[in-house]
Amino acid sequence: MHQLIKCVPNFSEGRDKAKIKLIEDSIKKVKGILFLNSESDIDHNRTVITFAGEPIKVIEAAFNAIKTAAKIIDLNVHKGVHPRIGATDVVPLIPLKGITIKETVKYSIALAKRVGEKVKIPVYLYENSAIRKDRKNLALIRKGQYERLKKEITLPEKTPDFGLQKMGPAGATVIGVRGILVAYNINLKTSDVEIAKIIANAVREKAKNGLKNIKALGLYLKSRDTAQVSMNLTDYKKTPPLKVFKKVETLAKKLKTKILESEIIGLIPSSALPKNIKILKIKNFSDKKILEKQLKTNSI
Repeated sequence: MHQLIKCVPNFSEGRDKAKIKLIEDSIKKVKGILFLNSESDIDHNRTVITFAGEPIKVIEAAFNAIKTAAKIIDLNVHKGVHPRIGATDVVPLIPLKGITIKETVKYSIALAKRVGEKVKIPVYLYENSAIRKDRKNLALIRKGQYERLKKEITLPEKTPDFGLQKMGPAGATVIGVRGILVAYNINLKTSDVEIAKIIANAVREKAKNGLKNIKALGLYLKSRDTAQVSMNLTDYKKTPPLKVFKKVETLAKKLKTKILESEIIGLIPSSALPKNIKILKIKNFSDKKILEKQLKTNSI
């Protein structure tokens, strides 16, 4: 392949296996798509899928998935600990080979326009694709979640970049181009969500002594009776998982608890991992979690 991009859409369904399969199948039916990974979480009630391929094929598969999710997911009855505004909550596009960020942005805008016109849901552009500066940050677009956006979408400042200026059961979606991000969660040996929130507030970039390139939330996982520090590492080269793990470990100790385990959501570049991977206590880790291994397995 001369050009290769990756897509990591997040869907607001992590419990109904039949619905998840319909979304997966809508992606897989595009010839030439490399379906790399799919992970669901019942507490987040969210599924993260990773696929790659030539830009045109990736855009087609992404459109299929968004269209399918809009038909089968109702945000009015959706409950989960992870923030969301839509059935297809966010659709990141990541250039991997032979294509620039600027070129990939053009594809993201084409996708957003098509979704707005054909699926008829509000679409917001974020990160490198953002038309408005106040929409570059996903957290700002998603503030207040589906319930708040449903009430406020008629306000001028909430006008979507594409699609209708009203919210149906499928909600809205956010599309944009970004770099490789590592979704990294750390589960604590406590059910006290306040401890997870204290740690999340301390590690995120905005904190006084926080870590650069870290976005964090403190969540409670009912199915596991565990508090979780859920994080996005937006630049793993400058702030790798090991550095984050050690920071959380130190903070947890001060708060009279310990790290139970950590999780990688989706795939992770091999360069983001320490030589001794076991230090990170990653749950169910295998080579299938490494981006390069999956790309090689799928014959790129």
